[in-house]
Amino acid sequence: MLCFLRGMAFVPFLLVTWSSAAFIISYVVAVLSGHVNPFLPYISDTGTTPPESGIFGFMINFSAFLGAATMYTRYKIVEKQNQTCYFSTPVFNLVSLVLGLVGCIGMGIVANFQELAVPVVHDGGALLAFVCGVVYTVLQSVISYKSCPQWNSLSTCHIRMAISAVSCAAVVPMIACASLISITKLEWNPREKDYIYHVVSAICEWTVAFGFIFYFLTFIQDFQVNGRV
Repeated sequence: MLCFLRGMAFVPFLLVTWSSAAFIISYVVAVLSGHVNPFLPYISDTGTTPPESGIFGFMINFSAFLGAATMYTRYKIVEKQNQTCYFSTPVFNLVSLVLGLVGCIGMGIVANFQELAVPVVHDGGALLAFVCGVVYTVLQSVISYKSCPQWNSLSTCHIRMAISAVSCAAVVPMIACASLISITKLEWNPREKDYIYHVVSAICEWTVAFGFIFYFLTFIQDFQVNGRV
């Protein structure tokens, strides 16, 4: 456990564990309370009704803060590495940071504007979080390749790009299918005409969300080694 405390590695480690707990705890409480069907609810469905709405809002807000802290730390690490041995234009790193922070703002919107209360605002925040988050992972994967092999191993680069590719592949049908659903609701019947759209978009949403978690997991080693540069 102490190895995670070296350098700044505790930041992505805390982000990964806290965010995973946020999704799982909200889901379990929502299902046990009978507020959602255990089979493929949207992530936001598990944070719409009290008491899970309070848990979801608090934990996702803190996840957004941890995400911003992780992205800023990553930005500073890459900046220092690039000054030591130039491998990429600084603008690339800056654009990545800005998009990542916008995604974190989207997470905050999702946490504070609930799905059934203000669906337009909530959906807008979710769109920001997912789209900006996916683009952030792609840009960071490219930066990883550019800084390889001095600052990253080739296997780490491949893992990051694979996660980015899966997230990219999932975010498009997630948005497309969600846009085809005519009503926002928590309970779904398999006989309803929009049910298949709900299932596909929910699968893709969970895939992208945990894709982010696994992606930030790959930062831990970098933050251990380079967190003090």
